[in-house]
Amino acid sequence: MKAMVLNALCDLEQNSEPLVLTNMPDPVPGEKEILVKVSACGVCHTELDEIEGRTPPPQLPVILGHQVVGRVVDSGPGAKLFKKGERVGIAWIYSACGACNFCLEGNENLCPEFRATGRDVNGGYAEYMTVPEDFALKIPDVFTDVEAAPLLCAGAIGYRSMKLSGLKDGQYLGLTGFGASAHLVLKMVKHRYPKTQVFVFARSEKERVFAKELGAVWAGDTGEKAPEKLDSIIDTTPVWKPVVEAMKNLKPGGRLVINAIRKESIDKDYLLKMDYPEHLWMEKEIKSVANVARSDVREFLELAAEILIKPEIQEYKLEEANRALLELKNRKIRGAKVLVRT
Repeated sequence: MKAMVLNALCDLEQNSEPLVLTNMPDPVPGEKEILVKVSACGVCHTELDEIEGRTPPPQLPVILGHQVVGRVVDSGPGAKLFKKGERVGIAWIYSACGACNFCLEGNENLCPEFRATGRDVNGGYAEYMTVPEDFALKIPDVFTDVEAAPLLCAGAIGYRSMKLSGLKDGQYLGLTGFGASAHLVLKMVKHRYPKTQVFVFARSEKERVFAKELGAVWAGDTGEKAPEKLDSIIDTTPVWKPVVEAMKNLKPGGRLVINAIRKESIDKDYLLKMDYPEHLWMEKEIKSVANVARSDVREFLELAAEILIKPEIQEYKLEEANRALLELKNRKIRGAKVLVRT
């Protein structure tokens, strides 16, 4: 099979082609695993974190990609949940132990044996991949393969962020950054919380215009003050400045949810500007999002199908993965980027 393979960690500023198109043996499904022929795979900022070493794969080489849609072409011993030809999705959560307290409580995203698709195991920047059948997900028929791919991470992690924000209908919500995840959160909020007004902070004028097109009542630069104090804010950016700036915009008792696996260190000194009375006092909260559980993905897919949430898409061939990643690095974003098999 063809795959775009990461052989070594690097800085994308110095190496714009970190992935190498490679011919590899087709993977073979093991016990209770299925073999999936990949048709689409979303491109996520987490892949930049993997390539640049902020969340490095435990071993190299590795195939990235964790927003995978394809069809079952084979099953390993004991696998019975899917038939050949069935369409499935594979998200960031590749597996968890199923026995620890976190798993038993439904918080398998916190499992100490959590394994991530495209980091701890080979992912979807390839023609084929395997996955434990219990962690494959059915895709609603209303979505095409390309439409479904970003829903598996950008949508699911946005859904978890929205839940963790504690948002109630009629409250004010802020979104910092407006890429793949945030634009889906805005669509969810407009349906689930119709009285809620959404305020967007983004450094790109194109992103601010896009946010208003989708229903944001206000859109400003990262360092601007919103016209209202906000009940909760979801941060989807890779850096620290928006975190500090967001805290100034929260009401007393407000909550900032950081939707990022890692933060880049390029502006870490900005944290020194955090002032306790201005940013944290009055019982403001900061809460991180750690991975996703299968229930997050399932629930979001059901919601997305119910209200027909469809992401804005930019398509690329598998061989163009490096270009898609570099554009993501340089903030050339409108919606979600997806690799398609031609």
